[in-house]
Amino acid sequence: MDGRDNTESRAAIGGHPLHPMLVPFPIAFLSTALLTDIAFWLTQDFFWARASLWLVGAGFVAGSAAATAGILDFMALAGARNSRAGHIHAAGNTLVLMLAFVSWLVRLQDVGGAVLPWGLSLSVLTVLILMVTGWMGGEMVYRRGVGVAGGGRPPPG
Repeated sequence: MDGRDNTESRAAIGGHPLHPMLVPFPIAFLSTALLTDIAFWLTQDFFWARASLWLVGAGFVAGSAAATAGILDFMALAGARNSRAGHIHAAGNTLVLMLAFVSWLVRLQDVGGAVLPWGLSLSVLTVLILMVTGWMGGEMVYRRGVGVAGGGRPPPG
């Protein structure tokens, strides 16, 4: 054992966990894609369909980076592996990445035509799953101290 608490993130730089630094990007990109899909639906302005294509692609790429750090922590931390919240978080975010990839491929084939109904439907489903997985991630971090240096306890002294 390396002397670190069993809850401390293994994917970290200078003690700062990478996963929580990376997750805001895919969440922002994929959530905003829902908004641009809705904007396209309401306006039929092709700008919004192109914006959705780029946002979904960026969400997939950024989500893959966040997932890499998350997988390292999930495999290394018993607090994540042994919790229902950890499994829901991991499985749900895997599904989000799969949906984002499918959505991106569909949009690449027909940028405007892909938004309705499939792009919008995939965006709604993706955001709903992100809400659940974000809650589960919060459960692990804020209630159990998983991924937090010192297990979320203040330093002694």
